[in-house]
Amino acid sequence: MLSIKKCPVPANTMLEKYSTTDGAYTDCYITEVTELIAFPQFITAFYTTPLFRLERLILKMFASKPSTDMDVRQLAEGNVKTFAAWTVENRSENQLLMCDFLGRTRSWLMIVPVDDSRTRLYFGSAVVPKHNSKSIGFGFRALLGFHKIYSRLLLYSAKLKIKSKLSKQL
Repeated sequence: MLSIKKCPVPANTMLEKYSTTDGAYTDCYITEVTELIAFPQFITAFYTTPLFRLERLILKMFASKPSTDMDVRQLAEGNVKTFAAWTVENRSENQLLMCDFLGRTRSWLMIVPVDDSRTRLYFGSAVVPKHNSKSIGFGFRALLGFHKIYSRLLLYSAKLKIKSKLSKQL
């Protein structure tokens, strides 16, 4: 997990507008894989790791927001606008910004080729205040420590899944 680094939200990305929103919390984590990968591969790997499958199970049980691996593939290919508890807020060939069903959190993925043999993977989040507030609130603040660890684990799990799939192709 040491290969996951915290970094500033990159300029000119879909997540950037939330980093300048009054009272919002944003974060961004980065890692690299030693292959060139397509963006749908990253989306699929991220949302099908055992760790994220657990989150999907929790969303199914407690929020009535079920999802399947087929739903993930549909999202990865750009064929759907909703997935589990999220709606696609924005998408490009290398970025995906999702908004939760309450409108308070955002999840963002991005890939950038580094050179002919490496791809940089990004995962970021935003938590925005309620409409009439300047703060994300006590509940979100209390969970930030967990969120930071969980975010690193999610990106690390996706990286491991990508590396595993690539090694099986060799």
